[in-house]
Amino acid sequence: MHPRFHAREKPDKPAVIRAETGEALSYATLEARANQGAHLLRALGIHNGDTIAIWLPNCLAYYEIYWAAQRAGVYITPLSTALTATEAGYILADSGSKLLFTSARVKSAAALLQQRRELAPGLVHVLMADQKLEDFDNWESRIVSFPATPIADEQAGFHLVYSSGTTGRPKGIRIPLTGGPATAAHMLAERQRERYGIGEHTVYLSPAPLYHTAPLAVTTAAQRLGATIVLMEKFEPLAALAAIGRYRVTFTQMVPTMFIRLLRLPEEQRMAYDLSSLTHVVHAAAPCPMAVKRQMLDWLGPIIYEYYGGSEGNGSTFITPEEWLQKPGSVGRADWGTLHICDDAGNELPPGEQGDVYFEGGWDFRYLNDEVKTAQARHKQHPGWTTMGDIGFLDGDGYLFLTDRKSFMIISGGVNIYPQEAENLLATHPRVRDAAVIGVPNAEMGEEVKAVVQPMDWADANDTFAQELIDYCRAHLSHIKCPRSVDFLPELPRHETGKLYKRLLRDRYWNTGDPP
Repeated sequence: MHPRFHAREKPDKPAVIRAETGEALSYATLEARANQGAHLLRALGIHNGDTIAIWLPNCLAYYEIYWAAQRAGVYITPLSTALTATEAGYILADSGSKLLFTSARVKSAAALLQQRRELAPGLVHVLMADQKLEDFDNWESRIVSFPATPIADEQAGFHLVYSSGTTGRPKGIRIPLTGGPATAAHMLAERQRERYGIGEHTVYLSPAPLYHTAPLAVTTAAQRLGATIVLMEKFEPLAALAAIGRYRVTFTQMVPTMFIRLLRLPEEQRMAYDLSSLTHVVHAAAPCPMAVKRQMLDWLGPIIYEYYGGSEGNGSTFITPEEWLQKPGSVGRADWGTLHICDDAGNELPPGEQGDVYFEGGWDFRYLNDEVKTAQARHKQHPGWTTMGDIGFLDGDGYLFLTDRKSFMIISGGVNIYPQEAENLLATHPRVRDAAVIGVPNAEMGEEVKAVVQPMDWADANDTFAQELIDYCRAHLSHIKCPRSVDFLPELPRHETGKLYKRLLRDRYWNTGDPP
């Protein structure tokens, strides 16, 4: 299925509604603007296999641009609005993006555009898709002169998202394009239909930024199936509950941090909204504390579903609320690909023993411009088995339980944060001898970023210098990657080879709650 079919059958049906204002984009209008946009892409010299980037907050135009690029056979790279100009420039250059859509509402957009020849020399075109910035052309005004009919050489495009790696630099996850028709059935949409029954009756509340993989992938899959998306500009607990009641939302996907914020509302506030239309609440992206999930089930009933998977598309698991109550803590059984648990030598392990989690049978992904990382994700004896670096075990019934993350990636509020960039930056401070960045417990966000620093002079081990280091990071990196707190040690635990024993630091916070 494809939005085009729904534009023909139910042209006036909303494809997406802004939750805060009620402003809607119908399927007919989405189809027309996407076709006009595809003609514009061709006029700008954007062809099959090229890459465009979207650096926007949640807005209706996001979907117009996505579907224009999708039918033009183009890779679509979403950028976080929290990125600095340097961080955004790196992704634009690494992805080979020829066209950027952005807005004055993106904090670092002006700085990026002023430096675009240095930061992203391959970027040829810039269009404003929301609030106008300087004298750059506007998306809506540029597409209006083009026909609202399909381009002659339509082909299916897909997203190319970025996920950080062990080097600290984000890596593009590139899935081969099919080369087939833009309107061909897509596996992600079919899985949404099979798992949850998403279809023309579905009203889907999307409370998260579209620059994250799951919100973009799942909402566009739902539009393939004829659903209506209710798009929040940003998550706010009471606003989310109000939107569910106002639009009779049937389906939503959240991260555990959103659950926690909802549960922290006074009970009389939570109970003041009509949530009876909800049939499915799905969570993923980060571990959900079992106590939080039980409270959500007690509140909303057995409609809390969970899956585990990644942007790599190498496989996934799925668990229903009924199954989870029988297997608390599990992320389910494989419903895409086959699971394998292996030791460090690559030997497959029996049920109950934990090791590296591999999937067999998913997409043949590659990390763009990084063959080393691509090879590291593959099993040495079975190249068709791939891993995202997680540790876990299978029980006797094939249910997966995740127990660790091999790379000590930090997940805060459902957002993946890799510490290497902040560590490398802190090491450049003239008064820092050594530094480690780790995730420590946070009751609301799951984890928060903490730096443990060895100062050049122990007299600097004070609150004033801690704040200076936090400000130093924030001046160079997006705030989400920066430490929220700094502790000091006379010396960090390193092997004589220089390897940092980060586990020794991390375990002090997770196992006892006591700082070093």
